[in-house]
Amino acid sequence: MATKRETNLAAAFKALRELALSLPEATEDHPWEHVAWKVRGKAFCFTNLPGEDLGFTVKLPHSSGAALMLPFSEPTGYGLVRSGWVTARFDGRRKIPLPVLESWLLESYLAIAPKRLSAQVAG
Repeated sequence: MATKRETNLAAAFKALRELALSLPEATEDHPWEHVAWKVRGKAFCFTNLPGEDLGFTVKLPHSSGAALMLPFSEPTGYGLVRSGWVTARFDGRRKIPLPVLESWLLESYLAIAPKRLSAQVAG
């Protein structure tokens, strides 16, 4: 039987996955034992299947500074923070701020997607 913590993580993952895959030409890939949501082969979000925790990495060219001030966010490794990539981690003990993560997912998609596809979302 799933615990409440696992249920919260799984529900957040499901909602984010549905949003990501609803975006124009978005696909799902599974590199390095993770989940990547991509547009035209370029990743706009990396996450993991929820288990003990849920990690969420996105490119935030406009809001990375504010995002990094939140207690669940940290700079993405491998020097990617210089390009605006931010990682958020959740262990399921606290409520996951889904509206924040959804807005980050959209910002990341808009930063990665070609202008024609971005216009379909932004417009």
